Amino acid sequence: MTKLTLGALAAATTVLTPIASSAQTEIEFWHAFTGRLGELVAAQVEQFNASQSEYSVTQAHKGNYSETLNAGIAAFRAGEQPEILMVFEVGTATMMGAQGAIKPVYEVMADAGAEFDQDAYIGSVKGYYTTPDGQMLSLPFNSSTPVLWVNRDRFEGAGLDPDMDLSTWQNVEMALDQLAEAGEECPLVTAWQSWIHLENFSAYHDVPFASQANGFGGTDTELMLNGEAQVAHISKMGEWAQEGKFIYTGRRNEGGANFRSGECALFTESSAGYAGIKAEAEFDFDVRPLPYWEGVGNAPQNTIIGGASLWVMEGHSDEEYKAVAAFLNFLSSSDVQAQWHQDTGYLPITTEAGEATRAAGFYDENPGTDVAVIQMTAKEPTENSKGLRLGNFDQIRGIIDEELEGVWAGDKTAQEALDSAKERGDALLRRFEQASR
Repeated sequence: MTKLTLGALAAATTVLTPIASSAQTEIEFWHAFTGRLGELVAAQVEQFNASQSEYSVTQAHKGNYSETLNAGIAAFRAGEQPEILMVFEVGTATMMGAQGAIKPVYEVMADAGAEFDQDAYIGSVKGYYTTPDGQMLSLPFNSSTPVLWVNRDRFEGAGLDPDMDLSTWQNVEMALDQLAEAGEECPLVTAWQSWIHLENFSAYHDVPFASQANGFGGTDTELMLNGEAQVAHISKMGEWAQEGKFIYTGRRNEGGANFRSGECALFTESSAGYAGIKAEAEFDFDVRPLPYWEGVGNAPQNTIIGGASLWVMEGHSDEEYKAVAAFLNFLSSSDVQAQWHQDTGYLPITTEAGEATRAAGFYDENPGTDVAVIQMTAKEPTENSKGLRLGNFDQIRGIIDEELEGVWAGDKTAQEALDSAKERGDALLRRFEQASR
């Protein structure tokens, strides 16, 4: 939308004097952030708006990730879509299949004549949102990967060395046993159980989550999340749940409140938990790599990203797309990306931003904040570890969550739950495949 900003206006009932006018192009940016992350996004928008006078961005929170995606779809159908829509990574296949609804970022940049070096973006992040020939469809924005958070005070209170090796699940299990014996009521809590304990678990152990290279090879894919490695891990977590060593709090990030308040000793969560934990925790904490089962698959391989990217919606003017290009370039700039990475724990989406952060001494001053970057980039991704691109994946995650809850409650074995998740999820994949033809 283009809004005319009028200068001094002298009005009379019968006489109008000449007025000065200037055109400022306005665009809308819909996102899913609240709390500290919402404040940081608002600050970025304010900074962009203050940096120039041609364009103005209006940011709006539209609910959680699923709600924001649904709001964008509904708005497009009504012809009221924003220029920029934040979509979480599991919505990537859905957006790619939404022909006529999205304008690929590489086209937006080319049409606007904007400088845009796709090679500047970290490969393990960029690859999630590109075509097979490497063209970026959306702009990576808030990319994170799961890590292990340690409440050092809880460890010390239970008589454990907070610096103990927690790199493997074998070692974590020993710690959980000792924490439970010491009377800890919340030895382990998690956020995003499917993303961390099945999707990333599979990538980290270099075993397939789905066929066709986890969906990158085509829509005729099927789930493989019920393999031997996944069943063994979920079975073990089910045991911990029954023994009170793993406390289940919810499907999303409900466990974050428990950890930030100091109740829990260990927390598997996104690296982007850094913003909230740093702001709220009144205890000493560490960031450690996500544990792996020693001797399983090719672990440790690399973890995969979560978070979201920014999609540009069709149906807007050339001037509005120039505003979009300018804003996306601003968000990708080294200074802005480095600050975003340091403030939030999200990955720096460009190599330059990561190097600038290291050169500034941030990692030395904040030990562990480079764990996510190292975990993502230490090894070249394989077909099993470059990410997931599955249709109807938001709904499939809901099925997985439901089945996992059956395991935590002791109502199902891990094998029964994951077999059921595969059967039910495959039915949704077939629907997406048919709709994509």
